[in-house]
Amino acid sequence: MISYEWLYVLLGVFFVVTSLLSLRSQNTGNACFWGLLSISFFFGSHIGDLMNGLIVLGLVAIAALGGLKPSDPETTTPIEREGFSKTLGNKLFLPALVVPVVAVAGTLLYNFTPLGELGLFAERQTTLILFCVGAILGLGGAIVWLKPPVLAPAQEGRRLIDSIGWAAILPQMLAALGAVFALAGVGEIIGGIAGAAIPEGSVFLTVVVFALGMALFTMIMGNAFAAFPVMAAAIGIPLLVEGYGGNPAVIGAVGMLAGFCGTLLTPMAANFNIVPAALLELKDQNAVIRQQVGTAVPLWFCNVIIIYVGAFLLWN
Repeated sequence: MISYEWLYVLLGVFFVVTSLLSLRSQNTGNACFWGLLSISFFFGSHIGDLMNGLIVLGLVAIAALGGLKPSDPETTTPIEREGFSKTLGNKLFLPALVVPVVAVAGTLLYNFTPLGELGLFAERQTTLILFCVGAILGLGGAIVWLKPPVLAPAQEGRRLIDSIGWAAILPQMLAALGAVFALAGVGEIIGGIAGAAIPEGSVFLTVVVFALGMALFTMIMGNAFAAFPVMAAAIGIPLLVEGYGGNPAVIGAVGMLAGFCGTLLTPMAANFNIVPAALLELKDQNAVIRQQVGTAVPLWFCNVIIIYVGAFLLWN
């Protein structure tokens, strides 16, 4: 049975290759950073909390000391890339489209046909596994189609991950931070405050506070996955689900979308908002955020309405 452990090994292989290529280019800081991350993916489930914590401290130290630097390895030449662009045009995006097609079509086929009875994938892990399968198929198809130099895919992956730098692992760190906050009882404290402030029986107001909390905590912590454990423990489960009998699926799913509205508005979501500005060499590092305000705010209001209607009016 294929589980997330297989994906961790796959990512570990990628980071090992990236580390070795960095070492080959005498970029010691990058080599150490990606090498430590590869150890985490290979052995993180087996080496215990202490060793994982030491790895995280090592990653933080390397990043804080400026050990991570962008790279510009040789892959295909500018003339070759321009030739591909002129000859193939938008067809160059076809390998990238393989990824979502395999993820969506594969998940539907596996869940709603007899294929699901084969037990190929661990329960509730199908979509992400097929997403990675799509990435492998897309990469393989691109290699067969375009016939790049042997190391070009690895070097391009290294160039991109080096450009992103430490922000590439920010979602994992922030998601772990959310779990720490939840275990520390932050959600219960917020829930007590919210329960005392919100009038009893005010379902719509509770929905607004929950969605607003998801957006604000996401803006503070940089990731909706970090905000969700806190707000679920504070308001989502005790008030909306247990107190008012709301549909937990709608509250959870759309609550995450409300949090993602906060992602569009915060520089803390560096991998989404600051890194693109850096890669595009924009003068204003908040330029991406400014463009997203007009989407995030009305979308948040839509999420509030969807939670209220879908989880309560239509559910009850």
